[in-house]
Amino acid sequence: MTSRAEPGQPEGLFDDPAEEAAAPSAAGPSPSTGGRAAGPAGRGGSGAEQPLAVRMRPRALDEVVGQAHLLGPGTPIRQLVDRDVPMSLVLWGPPGTGKTTLATVVSHVTSRRFVEISAVSDGVKRVRAEIDLARRELGMTGRQTVLFVDEVHRFNKAQQDALLPAVENRWVSFIGATTENPFFSVISPLLSRSLLLTLEPLGEDDLREVVRRALADERGLGGRVRLDPAAEDHLIRLAGGDARRTLTYLEAAALVVDDGAVIDADVLEKAVDRAAVRYDREGDQHYDVISAFIKSIRGSDVDAALHYLARMIEAGEDARFIARRLIVHASEDVGMADPTALQTAVAAAQAVEFVGLPEARINLAQAVIHLSLAPKSNAVIMAVDGALGDVRKGLAGPVPGHLRDAHYKGAAKIGHGKGYKYAHDHPGGVVRQQYAPDAVDGREYYRPTRHGAESRFTEVLARIRSVLRGA
Repeated sequence: MTSRAEPGQPEGLFDDPAEEAAAPSAAGPSPSTGGRAAGPAGRGGSGAEQPLAVRMRPRALDEVVGQAHLLGPGTPIRQLVDRDVPMSLVLWGPPGTGKTTLATVVSHVTSRRFVEISAVSDGVKRVRAEIDLARRELGMTGRQTVLFVDEVHRFNKAQQDALLPAVENRWVSFIGATTENPFFSVISPLLSRSLLLTLEPLGEDDLREVVRRALADERGLGGRVRLDPAAEDHLIRLAGGDARRTLTYLEAAALVVDDGAVIDADVLEKAVDRAAVRYDREGDQHYDVISAFIKSIRGSDVDAALHYLARMIEAGEDARFIARRLIVHASEDVGMADPTALQTAVAAAQAVEFVGLPEARINLAQAVIHLSLAPKSNAVIMAVDGALGDVRKGLAGPVPGHLRDAHYKGAAKIGHGKGYKYAHDHPGGVVRQQYAPDAVDGREYYRPTRHGAESRFTEVLARIRSVLRGA
């Protein structure tokens, strides 16, 4: 369960309710703690007891790493801060990209009340109570309230409806955070009254900056340990664009070494129980592994294919790249032997976009298993490449006159459409007629195999071709 914030008491750096419940934070650093964040109010905790990710919470917009497209001059968040403009925002992005951070920073730098509600643990009663309190505060003192709803997609329609009056009348500055596509998970009236801001996974340079700040800053590790380049690379790969995960893993490694020690890849592996996968996304490993991945699927070795999938995911390969390769493979090596393979591959690619890793690993695995076990045929790629080869050789020629467009005035006078036979007027919907230009008439590009579902097309195609050619 997520602990509830006192009025004006922000809770979490990022988006993990469990983490916030374990170590709620204070509003800012305390001079008495040497620059470290003060402990939870009323609990007697010290800043050192808080997770590293909480201690390293940015205190100003300029300290926020990444999301440059949202933080530049004139952007909605800047207006909210610099001009103190009341507005409502929906922040959409993967975990650990800074949704809760942005909401918390906005409340700090504008001196607004900050109220955090978790859609996981709070309901309509809490929402209405906080809105009533915000209205009274606004009316009596003029002080505005930031109402931050984490995991807002977990609220049902009725619960989201309860937010509408406050958003409509600007009794609060509503900020909703979601990892789900808001067009599917947030009701239209609430979405239409809010600005939708999309947060991107942090890039490698952003994560390196997060790590280096945590190593040097007194709120973090204060120079107590160092991180060698190989361990830093491994840490960035493990993070998958998630700043919270990065700092959690760094803290775990720092706890197992002495002051002044260097954290190397071996220490990091042991601390987080994750082996360092030797994989360069721009080098030979990238091409070798993806080649072995596709050839394993083509060869129907589902176990080897899953191994290479896991290897790429663990090494931080772009899941969209993997999904694209599966879509190509579905037509290139399975094709009409199992027409549903392409549907599965496309669905996996959509899942990657909608869900993201780590959950989308399941969707990718399903597609890999489907494609690996499907009957194989390369007839589709052979057909299209054969047709392309003839076109590139100049074997094109004019379209037969009876197939040319005959809809415009005067077309009939020049013979367009003359002699065309409407297929639906004939038995079986097929009639003897030339469709291809003379240069390639009689060419057979598609040659179905007898594998899987494609076997039935062999006989169907033979019958169709015999009618078309009058055999």
